[in-house]
Amino acid sequence: MPRPCSGLNPPIVTALARPPTMNQLEQLKAYTTVVADTGNFKQLAQFTPRDATTNPSLILKAVQSPDYAHLLEDSVAANKTETLDLIVDKVLVAFGLEILKVVPGRVSTEVDARLSFDTVATLARARRIMALYEAAGIGRDRVLIKIAATWEGIQAARELEREGIHCNLTLLFAFCQAVACGENGIQLISPFVGRIYDWYKKSAGSQWDEAARAGVNDPGVQSVAAIYNYFKKQGIATEVMGASFRNIGQIQALSGCDLLTISPDLLAQLQSHEAPLGKALDADAAKALDLPKVSFNEAAFRFALNQDAMATEKLAEGIRQFAADAGKLDQMIESLR
Repeated sequence: MPRPCSGLNPPIVTALARPPTMNQLEQLKAYTTVVADTGNFKQLAQFTPRDATTNPSLILKAVQSPDYAHLLEDSVAANKTETLDLIVDKVLVAFGLEILKVVPGRVSTEVDARLSFDTVATLARARRIMALYEAAGIGRDRVLIKIAATWEGIQAARELEREGIHCNLTLLFAFCQAVACGENGIQLISPFVGRIYDWYKKSAGSQWDEAARAGVNDPGVQSVAAIYNYFKKQGIATEVMGASFRNIGQIQALSGCDLLTISPDLLAQLQSHEAPLGKALDADAAKALDLPKVSFNEAAFRFALNQDAMATEKLAEGIRQFAADAGKLDQMIESLR
């Protein structure tokens, strides 16, 4: 006859039935595709992101590390007689190839920011970057060409998309930039949460109330939420990927966004938190919103961007920063050949 359980000996099954606790990174992945924002591909495996993004600043930082210097040195040594810009592209692709060994999805590789206002030159560099990937056996479905969301950049991306070369439009701060990308069939956009937050915080100065402007009240979060809701309401297929985060509160407030690209330190913070994480953005809810369709031709785009001081300043600043780091990478390459 089975022995009855006493209060001192509770059934073992009770303890085993308790579900394991999921950390917030695991919870986030139930709603959103997680992308790692890094040039440090050796960090990627611990976070198991689907995709990865890079930019000139991240690549410049990576090539100065002993772990990655060989990628720069090997690319230069094998291509000393090539033009500087071709060597740069080969360095970028070398990093991309290593990243694609770790992530199962896509890598974003950026066109030189100094070409941000030159549609023809952007097209040429983007096609060459893709050709380098294809020569290494990588299909177009695994690469996004990253281009600044200027009017010229958007027109280049429009043509590339028609050719089957998919794009990630970056340095995106204004609603008009997002709408123009959606109208032109761009695969993915990266609105910059943290840099928008930075501008408003600096502008407010001593009047800034961190607690009052956190979470859903964060201006960067509000910008991405507005774009996401508009795209879902209008049936725009362009993927929305929030980027440039300053804290995990911004990430938590955008759970449910199509994708979020997150730095390794913030990915680690999400892993260390186990509080429940709900879905902040919802495509079905967005479809019920009253969001009329808008459109921007070149003149309307330029005027709308001009009227947005934050977006105008942050776009220009971002291009300058990426251009400066591209120049530093040029100098490093020249010193090796």
